Amino acid sequence: MRIIHLLVIGALIFAAAYVYRIKMDSTARVEKVLRLHAEIREQRDAIASLRSEWAKLDAPHRLQGLSDRHLQLKPVNGTQYDQLKNLPERPPRMFRPGEPDPIGAMLNTIEAASDPDNVTGSVPQPEDKQ
Repeated sequence: MRIIHLLVIGALIFAAAYVYRIKMDSTARVEKVLRLHAEIREQRDAIASLRSEWAKLDAPHRLQGLSDRHLQLKPVNGTQYDQLKNLPERPPRMFRPGEPDPIGAMLNTIEAASDPDNVTGSVPQPEDKQ
């Protein structure tokens, strides 16, 4: 009978230690969650202050004042135009008239590479089993 009492007391001590460990783990996790919430709140406050500062720096009146002060711009007049003979020459063609357009060929290559049915060279083509 004494052995059973000792086993029950031992089981109770073990259970109490286990419950205490679970309580300490949960307390540590709650503290971690609270720290993370505080950090998130600080980051949100920092983002809000940065947004307000950006709005102040991006204000149209401020930018207009800076451009007036630092840029030598003149207002555009609706009658400002030039003759066609004063335009710069067209750049020379980089390909002959009968050849395909190189930029179009690059775009076709990109489209072919993005085709999901296309298989890369590193993976063998699957055999159709019929």
